[in-house]
Amino acid sequence: MLELRNRQVQDLTPEMVAGYDAILCDLDGCLVAGGRPLSGALEFAEAVADRLWIVSNNSADTGETLSDRLALIGFDIPANRISLAGEVAVSRIAQEYPSAAVQVFAEDPIRDLAQTLGLRLSDHAADVVLLARDPRFTIADLQRLLKALHQGAELIVANLDATHPDPDGLPVPETGALAAAVRLCKPDVVLRSFGKPDPTLIDLALSRSGASAETSVFVGDNPATDGEAAARAGLAFIHVARPPAMFMQKDPVSPLQGALSC
Repeated sequence: MLELRNRQVQDLTPEMVAGYDAILCDLDGCLVAGGRPLSGALEFAEAVADRLWIVSNNSADTGETLSDRLALIGFDIPANRISLAGEVAVSRIAQEYPSAAVQVFAEDPIRDLAQTLGLRLSDHAADVVLLARDPRFTIADLQRLLKALHQGAELIVANLDATHPDPDGLPVPETGALAAAVRLCKPDVVLRSFGKPDPTLIDLALSRSGASAETSVFVGDNPATDGEAAARAGLAFIHVARPPAMFMQKDPVSPLQGALSC
């Protein structure tokens, strides 16, 4: 059994994860920022190869769409090695509420997945409200969401992260910022979230990898979510704390359209 330990680093190297059967890694702030690879990230991902599992609070993509977008900037990470908060939230809704009417605030990959899994997208008499990262979210949407909750719908929030970092390390609003607006309007709201620090995503990655918590390590840039999730799941934790000057590659790949969040 490997010694359970936590440490802080400024960049990632294959040597620091030597001996682990599975390397579970957050995405934004660890491997990418603003749709570009971070310094040394491509080399790290290539070196650890199929021991790398993405565990992200991303609520805009499915594993397939994210794998395709990562491939455009040089990462070779198959969809089955990617666990995402938005995708897991939709899958749980489909399992617990088959064929339910769901009010979905999310980007197109999440909306498409909901329909593929047999959920009915509806703005009226919804059984469940799913709140994910939605850059089109407006005050009118907030009012519609609150009305659905008043009528008895359950609220599921893909993740509670308020922000994720841009290429300069500055905050970009995330799903948790939208959830905070809901809470301000309805302080007694009850919600569920499957994103970190909940260990659901880590458990899913471990199950797929076949590795144990004792022989795996979690790499993340946010101790409050990544570190806490690792602790709950019993994994060693490596905290990536990059100074702003280290965020971009020296020869950056062209950025993608949209955000590769969390």
